[in-house]
Amino acid sequence: MPKTSGRLLSLLSLLQTRRDWPAALLAERLDVSTRTVRRDVDRLRELGYPIRTLKGPDGGYRLGAGAELPPLLFDDEQAVAIAVALQTAITTSGVGEAAARALTTIRQVMPARLRHRIDLQVTAVPGSSVAVDVQVVMEIEAAVRACHVLRFDYTGSLRRVEPHHLVTRGGRWYLVAWDLDRDDWRIFRVDRIAPRTPTGPRFTPRHLPDVAAFVAGRFKGSDGSDDWPCRGEVILSMPAAVAAQYAGDGIVEELGPDRCRLVLGGWSWVALAAGFGRFDADLEVVGPAELVDAFAVLARRYSAEAAR
Repeated sequence: MPKTSGRLLSLLSLLQTRRDWPAALLAERLDVSTRTVRRDVDRLRELGYPIRTLKGPDGGYRLGAGAELPPLLFDDEQAVAIAVALQTAITTSGVGEAAARALTTIRQVMPARLRHRIDLQVTAVPGSSVAVDVQVVMEIEAAVRACHVLRFDYTGSLRRVEPHHLVTRGGRWYLVAWDLDRDDWRIFRVDRIAPRTPTGPRFTPRHLPDVAAFVAGRFKGSDGSDDWPCRGEVILSMPAAVAAQYAGDGIVEELGPDRCRLVLGGWSWVALAAGFGRFDADLEVVGPAELVDAFAVLARRYSAEAAR
């Protein structure tokens, strides 16, 4: 007969897998008597688990909902799935702090093999959370963990990649991977990935120092660094406090009650010039020369449209 503590955990695990359990079936599964099952149920009740006794010729038990949340048991895949969901929830307004605390709690009690899986697979980049096919996420995670080449259909083409990391950004899931056919790092939207089985051969992981910075940089149009490829500076005829509300990741410096310095980044010089224009105030370009040229391009376009 297993020790009491181990038997209680086994009993709790069984009660979580189906709605109703006949007492005789529980006794058979645990290799104990129905009397021992009854005593163990009483012990679980003392620990706060709301276990109901079922009437009938066979009798039985049901794990119900209680006024307080008791400790729960999860298998490996359930624990990993919960941690993945919490990683995503951290980026969601309103529940981010609670999700972060919950993830910390779960990681503390996870065995090392599961902590390694969680740390390996997901990097959260700020953004709102949206639904994603958990099965696809788990298949990609398994390929990342096993260092297996992943084959999948993607927007009408077959891709072969060395999966490196899963990332959440701007409400979507992305896979960071080395594209074997294009010989370069690529980022794929997970909701567009249809994995093929079986996976390919094992590979030796390539080095990517900062996954979050790499992804942020690619989305900003730079080559792997978390910075805009174009950055310029202007003087705005606007209070710094007002400009700061709309500057995003820009830098605002107060120069007077109605004057401030603003430094912004953009994926192109023309896009950057247009970004400065959204502040609806007179401005003076400090530099660089490429920004001045971009304003000239916009001026010609807008003037032509106004004339038409």
